[in-house]
Amino acid sequence: MEISIIIPVYNKTAYIEKCLQSIFSQDFPSFEVIAVDDGSTDASGKICDRWAADEPRMKVFHTPNGGVTAARRCGVKHAEGRYIMFVDADDLLTSGSLAMMHRAITKSGADEVIGPYIDQYGVIHDSGFREWTICEPLIRDLLATRNSFCVLWGIIFKKELLDGCLGAPREIVEREDSLMQIKCLMKEPKVYFIDQPAYLHYEDIPNNRIEDLHMIRIYDEELRQTLEPKWDRYRSAFIGHQIKIYEKFIDNRQFHVLREYYRPLRKQLDSSIPLADRIALLLPPRLSYFLVHYYKQWRKRSS
Repeated sequence: MEISIIIPVYNKTAYIEKCLQSIFSQDFPSFEVIAVDDGSTDASGKICDRWAADEPRMKVFHTPNGGVTAARRCGVKHAEGRYIMFVDADDLLTSGSLAMMHRAITKSGADEVIGPYIDQYGVIHDSGFREWTICEPLIRDLLATRNSFCVLWGIIFKKELLDGCLGAPREIVEREDSLMQIKCLMKEPKVYFIDQPAYLHYEDIPNNRIEDLHMIRIYDEELRQTLEPKWDRYRSAFIGHQIKIYEKFIDNRQFHVLREYYRPLRKQLDSSIPLADRIALLLPPRLSYFLVHYYKQWRKRSS
């Protein structure tokens, strides 16, 4: 078995059929699909079971709701492939992508192969990275939340690279993909970029995940522990990441976070932090809101 495709599934009745169709229409001969029904309360699990009854290359595991990272971990545990790909249940693989990704990783000998992705509007998100790429700029882009490459989904990994990288507290419900990829990149794997999209990612799909300060504290602690072996190198990028999350709260007019969490962050500011980020944190939050909000609106219009 060459490729195991892991699909975490939670209440995706409206999407899972198209996702599976995009996978089983691939022309690559050696792959399996492992769908992990993460305690869905809709018909998602039954749809997966129906597909598995007719498709011998598909396995379905039903688990209590434990979050997307736990679902992926379950899938990898049962995977038989040399390589792993993650696909979200509301996304699609592009035509011919399995053969393309397999060819890239076997020919290059990389530990993971990454490419651009396309969204439902036909826009290609391309980081500009090509061929062999060192890990540090990728980690920095993930910390700055400005990456335009597939993060965890739509990448092909050597299975062994994922060892120890799929663990995170259950409370983390946002940016867990970035955290898992940073864990992988901290191992200094061989990373190879291709120029063709293998993945269609649906932007702005509604979800009921709530990002609060409790989760942010847990996320920051997990992220800091991950970066600890190279802390001197990534300290300022870590602080920059915290500021970006602060800006997200401010953009949502959740001004209380300055008092409860981010005021101590001001004491860590120095010249290694970009001036715009320092200004956003040092201004009164209601004034900072206009700077952050209109900058985000400008970025959205210009992208």
